[in-house]
Amino acid sequence: MTTSATDNVITPMPKEAAVARGRRLFSIGLPASTDPTDHRFALTPEGARQLIERGYEIIMERGAAASIHYPDDRYAECGVIIAERTRAWSADIVIQLSRVRRADVALMRRGAMLLTLLKPLRATRDDIKALLDAHIITVALDMIEDTAGNRPFADIMAEIDGRAAIVSAVSLLTDSFGGKGILLGGVTGVVPCEVTVIGSGIAASAAARTAAGNGALVRMFDDDIYSLRRAEHHLDCRIITSALHRRVLLNALRTADVVINTPTASPLTFDTEAMAAMKKGVLIFDLTERAGADFPGVATRSIGLEPGISTAPTARRICYINASNAVARTTAMALSNTLLTMLSHIIDCDGMTNALRLLPGVRCAVVTFLGKPVNGDVARKAGMRHADINLFLTLS
Repeated sequence: MTTSATDNVITPMPKEAAVARGRRLFSIGLPASTDPTDHRFALTPEGARQLIERGYEIIMERGAAASIHYPDDRYAECGVIIAERTRAWSADIVIQLSRVRRADVALMRRGAMLLTLLKPLRATRDDIKALLDAHIITVALDMIEDTAGNRPFADIMAEIDGRAAIVSAVSLLTDSFGGKGILLGGVTGVVPCEVTVIGSGIAASAAARTAAGNGALVRMFDDDIYSLRRAEHHLDCRIITSALHRRVLLNALRTADVVINTPTASPLTFDTEAMAAMKKGVLIFDLTERAGADFPGVATRSIGLEPGISTAPTARRICYINASNAVARTTAMALSNTLLTMLSHIIDCDGMTNALRLLPGVRCAVVTFLGKPVNGDVARKAGMRHADINLFLTLS
């Protein structure tokens, strides 16, 4: 504190929060996303603080958390080092949720670990080859499994996507300037909107629950009858379920105001007849990895858009993707919780390579390992043969 000599008023001065620092384990880099349609970020200030207390050094690119509305000062108060982009990318472990490009990989330390939401359909051959050339250990967070075989990162992202899709639909429908100016659930004497959900997994159930909670009429379709039964049970029978019978689905699409497409065992592609059956101005949300590819001839628009581009629907059909961008801070909070658990396991294993040996749930999520593609889909994308990571870990 400082005291004014004229009026003896005590003025508190800002002070960096005390952060317990033990033995330094690894550095974690948090670079900013260069994708204007991807607002997601991996760590909140509190999540970063907890990792620092456990021995990690966190280096964040200046302004990287602006997409979740946290200033650099909030992270600095928790002990995070605010630096330039090159330093964040040169950490031992780099966390980047959006697509990692060749130029980014060139900034990484050889043999470093990359934690990302890498999907074979998003990564180009050049991106993958850059990771291989730099001997990067790439771990796809959405493929990590726990001891029960669940995928915690993928599941939490699916739940957020499902809820955020309906929240976005509510906003778009009530926009009297660009939308229809209607409520999803209607009011007394007014028929509610109809929401058609394809699939019955976590994303589908989250969307159905949120839509039903807003008063909408919800229909859910899937060929997995047992999965439909579980969804119906957990949702207290507030939805109408059906197998994927074509005529029934087409009838639902004709009256649907919102269509939510989620992963199913057999991917469903909407043909010309199905697209023609939909209303003009229907809101379509694709929560699958295919990002709109199932809806031929329909414009694709990300919920996280470049500044200045309107998200309002028009008379033509639009397929919205990246639903979790609408709630980027909630996504960061959820991912922080899951990352804390995973990175704590790495500490317990005393090193990244040991962690891959001792944690089969993390090992199965590795897609590139020290110059070799160890995931079948990634290997095919790179035009190479798939290698067995277990063999490399045994010999190293």
